[in-house]
Amino acid sequence: MPGPVYLDYAATTPVDPRVVAQLLQHLTLDGDFGNPSSNTHPYGRAAAQAVEIARAQVAALLHANPREIIWTSGATEANNLALRGVMAISRSPRRHLITAKTEHKAILDVCRALERDGCAVSYLDPAPDGRIAPDRLAAALRPETALVSLMHVNNETGVVQDIAAFGEMTRQRGVLLHVDAAQSAGKLPLDLQTLPIDLLSLSAHKLYGPKGIGALYVRQSPVRVRLQPLLYGGGQEHGWRAGTLPTHQIAAMGEAFRIAGDIMAVEAAQIRALRDRLEQRLIELGGVTLNGHPEQRIAGILNLSFAGIAAEALLAATPEIAVSTGSACTSASYEPSHVLRAMGCDEWRMRGAVRFSLGRFSTNADIDLAVAAISAAVKRLRALSPRWDLDHAAG
Repeated sequence: MPGPVYLDYAATTPVDPRVVAQLLQHLTLDGDFGNPSSNTHPYGRAAAQAVEIARAQVAALLHANPREIIWTSGATEANNLALRGVMAISRSPRRHLITAKTEHKAILDVCRALERDGCAVSYLDPAPDGRIAPDRLAAALRPETALVSLMHVNNETGVVQDIAAFGEMTRQRGVLLHVDAAQSAGKLPLDLQTLPIDLLSLSAHKLYGPKGIGALYVRQSPVRVRLQPLLYGGGQEHGWRAGTLPTHQIAAMGEAFRIAGDIMAVEAAQIRALRDRLEQRLIELGGVTLNGHPEQRIAGILNLSFAGIAAEALLAATPEIAVSTGSACTSASYEPSHVLRAMGCDEWRMRGAVRFSLGRFSTNADIDLAVAAISAAVKRLRALSPRWDLDHAAG
């Protein structure tokens, strides 16, 4: 019997073997295992050099200055540092923040905490295709707005936002722009020499690196962004992020970003071809609806609603296919997706939504197995579904 098929790359990616090799070089006595802050001996200096090589590799993917890369434990911490760090520095009356209802919980939960601390937050509604119209952002900007936080690629639908347009608008108004790029870095081009983005969150485990490491880009020119740190004690990372740097994870993240930069265009084309094949064959079932923009979307994410059945039932009926009903951070909850709800999807469309996400190690054989399993399960579940009978009769 074939092994399970992994189509949940948006939740996490397997670590690339080349990245594993880099990680292992910084763990044991015969490697660069030292504390990067211990500059009085060769072990510490070798580790510090590995950290700076990785910092340069991450910066190169973004066309940024290495000094603008701050290591964190992941994109969630980077998001917290960006939002809480900026708003803590901002003084009254500039205590207003703008985000979107379709953001990741790592943004929305921070915003709600900031509201409890006295900040005002505006939540933008998307269009039905998931895109945020620039004129909606323009209408929400106020004289007291300090920060706008809008993600580049949505983690549930794969919809790509026009961050260049957002950045032009915020730069003209003297407002900082933060972008969560966890799902886009290394998959879409990002040139921070030309994009007017001030803060940008990154994650290693979404790009074939290890879990537990990420980074925050903090622009220093022509805008010099100031932050209040979340952690104190040690003065690492220009005083913005205290704590002993995990050399092995940082070196691995650098290697993951280097590899992504080398193969990004070719890899995106390969993944897009697989996604299109999966989408076309599943839509042939009938009663299958795409959630998100048909063109402005990343190659690796496909969100489909299957009429007449619940997504949880479909996943239970296909245990050999690893997919999800939405963000991994909310998979323990049976509440419908807040992203699809914000896009105006009705209850049944939300209940029937499944996210397929493909990546570097996906194959044609994976697609064929997934299509066969999903198709059989959909037909079987619809045959048992009163809802499908009603809708099918009405249609």
